Amino acid sequence: MTKVPTRRSDTEKVQAGDYYDGIKRYYDQNLERTVVKLMTGDCYVTADTREMLVTILGSCISVCMRDPVANVGGMNHILLPGGEKKSRSDPGYSTRFGAYAMEELINGMLKLGAQKSRLEAKMFGGGNVIKNSAMIGTKNIHFVKEFLQNEGIRIAAEDVGGGLPRRIHYFPDTGRTMMRILQRKDDLRVVEEEKKYQTSLSQKKEVAAVEMF
Repeated sequence: MTKVPTRRSDTEKVQAGDYYDGIKRYYDQNLERTVVKLMTGDCYVTADTREMLVTILGSCISVCMRDPVANVGGMNHILLPGGEKKSRSDPGYSTRFGAYAMEELINGMLKLGAQKSRLEAKMFGGGNVIKNSAMIGTKNIHFVKEFLQNEGIRIAAEDVGGGLPRRIHYFPDTGRTMMRILQRKDDLRVVEEEKKYQTSLSQKKEVAAVEMF
């Protein structure tokens, strides 16, 4: 009798380094999960219980959100608070700003069957890892907390502030989160990447009207 090999879903077949819909994904054999890696300005929502969301945060901040009844979850990666007009030349430009990133996360979850009254959030990042007076991390924290309070969404957990970057692993089906503080030289590259992003955005004409609070 010939044994038919178990077939993995299309999502599980994704190999390391592949991009689907602009999001990097790969399959982790040990966790038996598809890992979805979010970069600055990314936002991702899912109802797939086999996915895990990962991001690295310096002064940026991420909100991990879920509806425990609908089993829908998601994450965003915010560079700066506030909001700006969408740039046609850069589709991910506006989602790097808090207002757009939060709206995209919530609306994306509602489209998958979540209900706003059941949403719970966890927030991470907002470290003042870039040595200047802008205190971007602190401003990101204040923005997200105020936004969630205004929307009536409960903050179930948070780990924010400080002076070091973080790596976040989020399981949207259960709400479980694993966090590691990054101190190794290789890991601290996220600080340089955020500096480059902030410099490039400051050179865009549209950024002039961004309200920093």
